[in-house]
Amino acid sequence: QAQLVESGGGLVQPGGSLRLSCTTSGRPFSVEAVGWFRQAPGQERKFVARIYRSKVANYSDAVKGRFTISRDNSKSTVFLQMNNLQPEDTAAYYCFEFGSLYWGQGTQVTVSS
Repeated sequence: QAQLVESGGGLVQPGGSLRLSCTTSGRPFSVEAVGWFRQAPGQERKFVARIYRSKVANYSDAVKGRFTISRDNSKSTVFLQMNNLQPEDTAAYYCFEFGSLYWGQGTQVTVSS
C-alpha cells in the first residue's frame, strides 16, 4: 500500500497552471515537513518546495514566485499550485515526507505547446 499518493499532473501549454495533490490516504502526516521534488529525464531529483505543519514554506529559486505549496492538516493533504509553467518545469514530480522518508509514486508534468 502506497504511503503517499500524488495526483494532478498532466500536459499544459507554456504559461499555464496545474495543481498537484499529495495525500496519505487517511493516516496523519507523521512528521513536521512534507515537500515536493522533481526529476527530469537524465537528471537527478531536485528539491522544489517544502511546508511545515506550521505552514512555513521554503522554495527553490527555480520556482519561487510561480509555485505555491500549501497543506490541509485535517485532510492530510499537501498541494502544489504551479503557475506560469515553462518547458523547463517538465518533470516527474514526487511528494516526500521528511523524517519517515516516504516517497510518492510520482506524477508527470509536461509543459509543451
